[in-house]
Amino acid sequence: MVQIMSKPSILVARAIFPEVLQSLSQVFEVESNQADEVWSASELTRRMQGKVGALTTGSDRIDAALLQANPQLKIVANMAVGYNNFDLPAMTAAGVVASNTPDVLTETTADFGFALLMATARRVTESEHYLRAGLWTKWSYDMFAGAEVHGSTIGILGMGRIGQGIARRAAHGFGMHVIYHNRSRLSAEMEADCKARYVSKAELLNTADHVMLVMPYSAESHHTIGAAELAQMKPTATLVNIARGGIVDDAALALALREKRIAAAGLDVFEDEPKVHPDLLTVPNVVLTPHIASSSIPTRLAMANLAADNLISFFTKGKSLTPLNTIAQ
Repeated sequence: MVQIMSKPSILVARAIFPEVLQSLSQVFEVESNQADEVWSASELTRRMQGKVGALTTGSDRIDAALLQANPQLKIVANMAVGYNNFDLPAMTAAGVVASNTPDVLTETTADFGFALLMATARRVTESEHYLRAGLWTKWSYDMFAGAEVHGSTIGILGMGRIGQGIARRAAHGFGMHVIYHNRSRLSAEMEADCKARYVSKAELLNTADHVMLVMPYSAESHHTIGAAELAQMKPTATLVNIARGGIVDDAALALALREKRIAAAGLDVFEDEPKVHPDLLTVPNVVLTPHIASSSIPTRLAMANLAADNLISFFTKGKSLTPLNTIAQ
């Protein structure tokens, strides 16, 4: 008698492309959440029961309590490059592989970072609201006059792949002077490619006309930009955050914007997203977008495919493609 092997059971915790689900269903028994409900921690823990793998997004917290309740879990593949929703030490201790989706979203995210910088510096959102409200009745020489982008100085905090992509766009496309600060300095060759100069964090904040945040979130990077750092920036400077919520103290930023201690800000991420600090909603000199820096159809599809491929590779070849931790086999 031929023994029919059952497929491993996995959970897809948020809605994804139907074609990616189809690929997964060829290898796994899939429970999916195409209704795209945002489950509570207890509901996510319940849904994980009996699952040996999961595909998650940044809204799905994988912590010690969930892992303890689901000892059968072997791998969780995040459809994101960031992974602050993972308790990585707890996952490693539990023998659960964690993976993310690096590289596939680099250029798209860098594009958006520059789009947000342009919108912030040139007061695009503020002027559009003015126009839509029917307030535009005449031209005037200083109407929504913003900051220059070309030829100005951009300071990049975090110089990984996305930061380097922004630096290249800034230097080669807009003739900007690029300064950066990072945990480790780039090689001389990479600095030359980006036309970037390494400086201290203090010099970056004091010097830059535009400050761009592209660093990963961790306990150490929490409130990297708070009241003290905002006070070091030029009153004419802009701040753009496409990294992670929590890197900026949103309350302190809203106050600095209201008091015009910096000129403007552009934010794609927030401390308690999808909630936004209410004070940010009442200041005009901020551009707000709902965490969409990687949101082009080709890029989001590539992210979903890589997350799925991490699961498939783990169960068919014994290892994931882009692991974040090392698990002894």
